[in-house]
Amino acid sequence: MKAYAEEYLNDVVENQGKLFDYVAQNFPDKDTEEFINFYMKSKTRKSIDESQAYVNTMDYKELWNYFQKTDQYKLEAGKGLDGFMPDWIGEFYAYYQWYYNMPSSEVIQKIPVDFLEKAYSGLHDLELDLAVKKVGEV
Repeated sequence: MKAYAEEYLNDVVENQGKLFDYVAQNFPDKDTEEFINFYMKSKTRKSIDESQAYVNTMDYKELWNYFQKTDQYKLEAGKGLDGFMPDWIGEFYAYYQWYYNMPSSEVIQKIPVDFLEKAYSGLHDLELDLAVKKVGEV
């Protein structure tokens, strides 16, 4: 059984990719990796895991504002991720969480951001579902 209705999947995957990309591109002097780690363990992401329609249907800008308010999040100084990587990582985590029906807080522990950064060159050209299956249920 998947985490939530497939009707939400494309929007959740796309919006999480756009959210991660938005943070990396608009705040290049902030730590994108720290943001991703915090977000994946957040109340906001848990609401998506639990299929709360209000959060599942937000676009990435609404999600960013909601996340900052709900989780009282402030970006930390550091280095932003470059290129298409943050978008792909966001999409990968969203699809992985849905496919394996695993809490996002557990996904980020089993598949750390630095692993995806290293695996990016070999996985990002694959269809997302193939990349998720290739990494497999850890």
